[in-house]
Amino acid sequence: MKAVILAAGQGTRLRPVTLTMPKPLVPVANRRLIVYAIEVLKTAGLQDIGIVVNSMESPIVEILGNGDNLDVNLEYIVQTEQNGLAHAIGLAQDFVGDEPFSVFLGDNIFQDKMTELLMSFEASDDEASIVLGEVPDPTRFGIAELKDGKIINVVEKPQDPPSNMAIAGVYLFRKSIFDAIGQIKPSARGELEITDAIDVLIKSGQPVGAYDLKGWWIDAGKPDSIIVANQLVLEELPYTPAPENSDQIEGNCEVSHRVIIGKGSKIIDSVVRGPVIIGDNTIIKNSYIGPYTALGDNVTIENSQIEASIVMKDCEIHNIQGRIDRSLLADNARVSSTHHMPNAHRFVLAENSYVQF
Repeated sequence: MKAVILAAGQGTRLRPVTLTMPKPLVPVANRRLIVYAIEVLKTAGLQDIGIVVNSMESPIVEILGNGDNLDVNLEYIVQTEQNGLAHAIGLAQDFVGDEPFSVFLGDNIFQDKMTELLMSFEASDDEASIVLGEVPDPTRFGIAELKDGKIINVVEKPQDPPSNMAIAGVYLFRKSIFDAIGQIKPSARGELEITDAIDVLIKSGQPVGAYDLKGWWIDAGKPDSIIVANQLVLEELPYTPAPENSDQIEGNCEVSHRVIIGKGSKIIDSVVRGPVIIGDNTIIKNSYIGPYTALGDNVTIENSQIEASIVMKDCEIHNIQGRIDRSLLADNARVSSTHHMPNAHRFVLAENSYVQF
């Protein structure tokens, strides 16, 4: 069985970060969003993965390459115009051929690894199977109506939802989905909706199974949800004792358990309270790093406080008296202060940003 990851979207809800970085490449706990999907697929034995991108010049192609570094085989499928999920899936027909296949959205993270579902679908009687998760506001999602464990109706962002079970961005299909996609027309928003194609299967009498997610699920499309995803992933870091007698810790420091320190990084006269992950060659000096923070490679933080935030590679933070909280700083961002004020600060900064106050 093959797999397809959809990663051609523009990521408008995550701007300005996505002006220079595709959303699937945004790091959560120092791993790119799309890598979480790839790892789930690999764990279930799916090695051949097609990634739908908007151009072969996409940074996704450059960074992931052929997949050798992730022990998978990657191919790329170009969707030059984003005309909906069904359109993107339809473009993958040549890649998957007649095989059953799975589809993942490239910007979701799941606590549930869904291994049994992915491994058992090919031998099942279902023509399709859809992963569902409970949501508090079903009017914002594609929603499924179930009967006896099968999906009998799907509707996109309904005003009167038939259930609170949302389609969570993971699908398993057989080749019949391509014929179903060929029968649908664009929706009111001008897109080919995958819910409409699934509805074609249902109305033709094909069994469409449902899988209920276990644990949390994050659609990491906005800064707030990226920060929450980072917290949830860091919360699952395995216990590691507080480092002692480490040459990476200098001066008067307090470093708790569940702090992962990358190669060449230094903590100097600082407090670091886990769960925290620190990339390679990062320097923390005279600072406080609070729980649920992920610092990328080559970051410098000096005379500052930060908590529950994501700081990507090559960033610098200097002399911030008030705590930086629940912030997202893209590559090469720099934040510094020439005046100390006892305030909290929150930032969502694009690549190469510079802030001084």
